[in-house]
Amino acid sequence: MPRIASIESGLYRIPLPVTLSDSTHGEIAAFELITCRIRDADGAEGVGYTYTVGRNGGAVADILKREIPPLVEGCEADDTEAIWHHVWWGLHYGGRGGPAVLALSALDIALWDLKARRAKLPLYQLLGGFDSRVPCYAGGIDLDLSVEALLAQTDGNLAKGFRAIKMKVGRPDLKSDVARVAAMRQHLGDSFPLMADANMKWTVEDAIRAARAFVPYDLTWLEEPIIPDDVAGHARIMQAGGVPIAAGENLRSLWEFKNYIAAGAVSYPEPDVTNCGGVTAFMKIARLAEAFNLPVTSHGAHDVTVHLLAACPNRSYLEAHGFGLDKYIEHPLVLEDGKAVAPSRPGHGIGFDWTGLAKLAP
Repeated sequence: MPRIASIESGLYRIPLPVTLSDSTHGEIAAFELITCRIRDADGAEGVGYTYTVGRNGGAVADILKREIPPLVEGCEADDTEAIWHHVWWGLHYGGRGGPAVLALSALDIALWDLKARRAKLPLYQLLGGFDSRVPCYAGGIDLDLSVEALLAQTDGNLAKGFRAIKMKVGRPDLKSDVARVAAMRQHLGDSFPLMADANMKWTVEDAIRAARAFVPYDLTWLEEPIIPDDVAGHARIMQAGGVPIAAGENLRSLWEFKNYIAAGAVSYPEPDVTNCGGVTAFMKIARLAEAFNLPVTSHGAHDVTVHLLAACPNRSYLEAHGFGLDKYIEHPLVLEDGKAVAPSRPGHGIGFDWTGLAKLAP
């Protein structure tokens, strides 16, 4: 098997065409993209990446540049499981989460891309393959938009081919949230899949009140109603709120997902491949959810994650995230009849415009 010869990291600040907002991060004018390029002794290359909502990207890039190379250079590149554990434990004491696991995620994605490219297979087939067409929703970051602007954004997403929509909630008054959800439901019609995301805004009691108020509007799920650390609180909301709950974008390991699932605290586990530990961890989380008869969804990085959900029989929806890379990649995500199509190119099939990205390096 080929051995890892070199690792190259990159940090870029990607401006958003429109400033976005949610209930906890406030206004977001740009996001940070951190890349990882691995080359093996035969000259083959794999690419991975992670991102932030605007801060700490330098810490992630520094770990990829300084801490990870001594742990993996010379390792056999196909040994993704062995490398994952070696890096996890190598970084564990100084950060079992945060920038360390984001860096590990980018590394792991790059290794799986390399492995699939060498096998001349699309990543979803290397992972087992199930269905290359994955239901997909547009994830709006739109809390501060007026109702009129919210509906206009929704019409734009419908025109792009989306057949499921997620909106933000968590405004200062519940009445305003309910009015916006009601307007969206009326606009979309009774059977259209509609999700709402509170971005950890509420207390448990506030979340239960909100969930009960949303019941008449038939949400597919209510996402991240409270802080991710409160597993028991999520279980209470599940029991008392009357609305399915999605959570997991801020969980950083398989074991954190285990705690949620075992406690009956989540309806739709929602890992993000760029911060949960990469492809290796994401697929274990998906299989864990399958064992509990739960559908798995995703957060962020849709150009990679379409492959992962395409390999999962229990996949629900892929999120097409507001932090898109369409301007900087060769082949943006393809939608057909409301479903994202996993590309048939070897690896994950993402070809970055490195020249364009170089102009965005800090």
